[in-house]
Amino acid sequence: MSPEEAPITPAVAETNLWSGHTSQWVHFWYYFFCILLAAGIGFAATVFGMATAGIGMLGYLALIIPLVMWISRWWATKCTTYELTSQRLRIRAGILSKKVDELELFRVRDYTMEQPFLLRLVGLGNMTLITSDATSPTVVMRAIPGIEVVREMLRTAVQNERDRKRVRQMDVDNVVDGGAAAAH
Repeated sequence: MSPEEAPITPAVAETNLWSGHTSQWVHFWYYFFCILLAAGIGFAATVFGMATAGIGMLGYLALIIPLVMWISRWWATKCTTYELTSQRLRIRAGILSKKVDELELFRVRDYTMEQPFLLRLVGLGNMTLITSDATSPTVVMRAIPGIEVVREMLRTAVQNERDRKRVRQMDVDNVVDGGAAAAH
């Protein structure tokens, strides 16, 4: 049977399991710095404005700097979305130019979930995926709400996709010289 005559297997319907964004809490200290910068600019503009009989009031225009810093960071974070389906993890990022990175779930080798203290206080966590994907060997999803539920969804979806594709991961450790185990 030639490749042209081979039957085409029907595609399995892909379902959306979860989608979300990185929380803005991940930038807490950056936003705090923007507030301090704005307060410093406001204070300096007020003091300089009084000392120069109102000419220094133009210093308030410098408040645009922390405002633009805040908005650009907020927008970039808001424009990064994660979509977990039954077959892949899709990451869309970018403000003006868009980038879509897709990771086939059967390529996920390992994953870790961590909840640093400050993120844990607000119900967030980080997930790091170790993959066999050439373009994305490590994928980090930062400050994800409901991370434990997302981790379980990911775990189930990875196992289901491996079963569907009949893919298994081989762990090879301590192999030296053509397959002979290292003796120590």
